[in-house]
Amino acid sequence: MSPVSGLPTVSGRRRRTDKVMRGLLAAATCVALVPLILIVYYLIHKGISAWTTSGFFTTDPNGNFFGNPGGVRSAIFGTLEIVALASLIAIPIGICVALYLTEYGRDSWYASVIRYFVDVMTGVPSIMFGLFVYIVLVISKVGGNGFAGWKGSVAIALLMLPIVIRSSEVVLLLVPASLREAALALGAPRWRVIQKVVLPTAAPGLVTGSLLSVARGMGETAPLLFTVSVATVLTGNLNQQMNTLPFQIFNDITSPRNEIVARAWGAALVLVTLVLIFNLTARLIAGRSRMA
Repeated sequence: MSPVSGLPTVSGRRRRTDKVMRGLLAAATCVALVPLILIVYYLIHKGISAWTTSGFFTTDPNGNFFGNPGGVRSAIFGTLEIVALASLIAIPIGICVALYLTEYGRDSWYASVIRYFVDVMTGVPSIMFGLFVYIVLVISKVGGNGFAGWKGSVAIALLMLPIVIRSSEVVLLLVPASLREAALALGAPRWRVIQKVVLPTAAPGLVTGSLLSVARGMGETAPLLFTVSVATVLTGNLNQQMNTLPFQIFNDITSPRNEIVARAWGAALVLVTLVLIFNLTARLIAGRSRMA
């Protein structure tokens, strides 16, 4: 015991162990940050020059090998369109599944089976989702065409779905049970309790999880290789082939021409910036919900 404060004293061995562990944690943190810093540095160093190129954001790739190769306008809009449709598919379905797991079948065997398959889907490589959609939708030419933007959205939605389900379930479980019980005690049916109490209370967390799943799906390349193919022109028709930022980077980075390789770096910087915006938005919403 310390003669001054009356608290137990800490031995020198425990102090030394604490310092060693703190040092190991700090070293591990630095090692983990080195690749991230290098990636961001190279993206900015090699990609920012492409942003200043004439027509980078306002023109489409033109296939011109000797002149101006064009920009990434079609890739940016194609990515946003495909991810937007994927979000419209995955987010409502994912939240509905999470509501069932938390509000109706929390402890049932059926809910346990659903959670198991959701965990399995979380670990499935993204290329398998693309291959599945390729076999089911592309080869059979569902919708009249082979490759199409909406089929890429289906593949991205399958990738986003387990993330939305798991994050939404965690958030819904944080809603105090007393709120549900109070609403039920007033005679409200369960669906009304979910609509008026549960969802508004959990809304910030649901938005955060949804944005994180969008950020994850936006950077995927493998599913798009099997489902969308590539079209360099700007189009809003999701039933046709479309251009995307991951596919644009994949095609450009192996080019022997320096201008096209620079366009790949610029497109990569655009993609990382979009993902960063979604992540920061999610963190901001989560921070405000905690303060509230």
